[in-house]
Amino acid sequence: MNKIIRILRHLFLGNWLVRSYFSKTDLVKIKEHIAKSELQHRSEIRFAIESKMDFSQLLGNLDSRKRAIDVFSNLRIWDTEENSGVLIYLLLADHKIEIIADRGIHSVLGHDYWGKIIKEILEYFKRKEYCDGIIYGIDEITARMIEIFPKQGDDPNELSDEVVII
Repeated sequence: MNKIIRILRHLFLGNWLVRSYFSKTDLVKIKEHIAKSELQHRSEIRFAIESKMDFSQLLGNLDSRKRAIDVFSNLRIWDTEENSGVLIYLLLADHKIEIIADRGIHSVLGHDYWGKIIKEILEYFKRKEYCDGIIYGIDEITARMIEIFPKQGDDPNELSDEVVII
């Protein structure tokens, strides 16, 4: 993507863009889906949406992957008891989705596994089915977390299930 076009897109977009992709009802539905998912395993899932990056991040050539890692850290997703946090990060200005998994999960699944889920989410997005795409991603993550971190007794909810709009 042309760097100047990318910078212009980031400069002129705002948080209003989030509402054009996800209604308030969609955000509640996603939050409830995360909560339902986490009742089935010991992992923690977060979903963060960022409409654009700021100018200094763009000048520093920050890409969506590096930004997702920053968000993962800022939201303290790495701070779970079993290193079992997962972030689904959506950067609207770049039309990019990243999934970042904590080391307890990444050591089992590796990077390639997440690429398959991202590809399917993007297929939903092509059809403008944004909420359904994210729910699909949560369902796929849930299926694997049930295998890797099955529910055992009373598991506290370590991270908020709220959708994060940055």
